[in-house]
Amino acid sequence: MLPFRLDGKVAAVTGGGSGIGQAIAVRFAAHGAAIHILDIDEAAGSDTCHRIAAAGGTASFQKCDVTLQADVTASFEELFRRERVHILINNAGVSHIGTVESTPEKDFDRIFQVNVKGFYNCMHVMVRHMKNSGGGVIVNLASIAASAGLPDRFAYSMSKGAVVAMTYSVARDYLAHNIRCNCISPARVHTPFVDDYLQKNYPGREREMFEKLARSQPIGRMGEPEEVASLALFLCSDAASFITGVDYPIDGGFFNLRG
Repeated sequence: MLPFRLDGKVAAVTGGGSGIGQAIAVRFAAHGAAIHILDIDEAAGSDTCHRIAAAGGTASFQKCDVTLQADVTASFEELFRRERVHILINNAGVSHIGTVESTPEKDFDRIFQVNVKGFYNCMHVMVRHMKNSGGGVIVNLASIAASAGLPDRFAYSMSKGAVVAMTYSVARDYLAHNIRCNCISPARVHTPFVDDYLQKNYPGREREMFEKLARSQPIGRMGEPEEVASLALFLCSDAASFITGVDYPIDGGFFNLRG
């Protein structure tokens, strides 16, 4: 018997078409959950569903732009008409590189719309559903950028700091409704974003720069999406029923072991 089973649970995963979101969706399905992928990229979201189905799991896809509350509401209400949703993984997000001086207003607004308003939109709809159906679990994907002064990450750090604050607020406000809310703050994780970033900014030097970024974690490597998925699985399982309002770093020793 696999630990941390999610049999009978339904999980909605935003940004489940790639990277950490995809890893969480696949891991949850392997542990018994039925998965609903919400992603703006239809091809990527459908690919995740095909992977889950090929492994014997249950998954469906809904195209959704998390920045639009009407779109989020319509997508979730369609799910609610079919079944109760027990778990929300708020994962859809975008990154940005720049200081406060070099960040254009349009880039700042985009980061806020996706990483802050998008998380709010999903929780705004989901909390009401969970209140009316006996509770649930929310896991928000934050970042160590929320708490550490990372260079050239002004707008991204702002958005992830907001995610941590929203997590604490929701956890506190809905204790009496059996809704647990936690967040996960990874350090660098090897996702397609990293590969695209290196290819765009360091053509011909991708391997060299990858190793440099990997070594910035004291443990000597980047995290893998599947490792974040394992932590998310624990937090959404009944084994974590006494845990709420916590920001969990998964950082290879970044905070406590840096020289």
